[in-house]
Amino acid sequence: MNRLRRLAAWLEDRTGIWHALGPIAKHVVPRTGWAYVFGSATLVAFLIQVVTGITLTTVYVPSADEAYSSLEFITERATLGRLIRGMHFFGASAMVVLIGIHAVRVFLMGAFKFPREMNWLVGVGLLLLTLTIAFTGQLLRWDQNAIWSVVVGAEQAGRVPVIGTAIARFIIGGDFLGGATLSRFFALHVFVLPGLIFLFVGFHLFLVIRNGISEPPHAGEPVEPSTYRKSYAALLRREGVPFWPTAAWRDVVFATIVILAIVTLAAVIGPPALSKPPDPTIVDAYPRPDWYFLWYFAVLAMMPHWAESYLMVLGPLALIAVLIAIPLLFNRGERSPRRRPWAVGTVAFSGLVLTILTIAGNQSHWSPDFGVQPLPVHLIGTTSGPIYEGAQVFYSKGCLYCHRIEDHGGHRGPALTTIADRLTRREMTIRIMNGGYNMPGFAGNLAPAELDGIIEFLRSRTSEGATRARTPASMGPDTSAIGSR
Repeated sequence: MNRLRRLAAWLEDRTGIWHALGPIAKHVVPRTGWAYVFGSATLVAFLIQVVTGITLTTVYVPSADEAYSSLEFITERATLGRLIRGMHFFGASAMVVLIGIHAVRVFLMGAFKFPREMNWLVGVGLLLLTLTIAFTGQLLRWDQNAIWSVVVGAEQAGRVPVIGTAIARFIIGGDFLGGATLSRFFALHVFVLPGLIFLFVGFHLFLVIRNGISEPPHAGEPVEPSTYRKSYAALLRREGVPFWPTAAWRDVVFATIVILAIVTLAAVIGPPALSKPPDPTIVDAYPRPDWYFLWYFAVLAMMPHWAESYLMVLGPLALIAVLIAIPLLFNRGERSPRRRPWAVGTVAFSGLVLTILTIAGNQSHWSPDFGVQPLPVHLIGTTSGPIYEGAQVFYSKGCLYCHRIEDHGGHRGPALTTIADRLTRREMTIRIMNGGYNMPGFAGNLAPAELDGIIEFLRSRTSEGATRARTPASMGPDTSAIGSR
């Protein structure tokens, strides 16, 4: 212990670190509570991302030919690779969740009001940087899902008037997605965005120290810029406590819980599974982003076709404009949520909408269901002949991914349970060969015998046949399924 004290004294004498940081650590703050721990916890989650990210880059190869295999090596064979990659994934989720809760807390408590308008604006920048670094990290998995998520993002950017094409080419790294895209996203994710986050965090902490931590709001105590600083100083003299250790112990406890939760989830659940290796030539892929982007995935999927160009560009810009305008337009007045029902209502409504959209994005009925099982025999109606063979082709060609027969199949396309009651043989043939909105044409992809088989199967889909199919026991004990060859 004596040696450690002498070492600490030597370091302090040569550097003056504690002389510089001590007053900052012990600066006086209002008495707060557990609602104030989410900002520091977000910083801890970011530091976990930095440490695990640096560790992953020692093995990860940012090359189009080797990125996928290097991730497989990290996950399956590298020492602690699965744990580190899992911590990086769940650390990103924690960072998104915590910064969102922190923003909601600041908004509900009116902590964006005078003199902390810049604190809020810098926080908005940190929120956008957090979402951007999460988006760029998804591409580094370099699987089929990742590359098509970037294609969707570039397509959205391409809708921007005048400069959209240039922005899309910047995102992709040229005219085609490939090694240049991966290199660009790697540089952004590993160097540029973390550097910007560190810069914004430093400025944010400076503003917190300069303007002080906002005191818990009380009804009937509105913010008046002309008198607030004087009343805040009087509050600190009357009730203030040193940040370290009196106020900071909650931050330490909660940060420890966050770290343990991330490690536990990484050890028990592990990192997200890689999908198939990337193949930009496969155009019928339907990517699903990480969970914190599912709500936006749902918005893009459900918006009307005629409004896509407007909403994809103006929607995000309008949301950012609102976030910037909040402290500029409402920087005085009541801070207590009890006197600001519009703020509580806004948070409740936004939370409800995000929850509904996230659930919809997770279910994604508008996307093909690639995990759909083959049709059971009782829905086909026979175990041999043209109808049975046509049902096999119907499954093997992926038609069941989008269309439902009774309760089997996807939701992307119309249900075909009683299609023969609506379309003639000729109309079915034209639709299959030429395709339609969101449906590819199968001309050139179906042999004449395969087309005839599908038509025979679909011609058997009538309301009378559907009624019989709801009683599978009438088919006897045979419940084998087609397509399991």
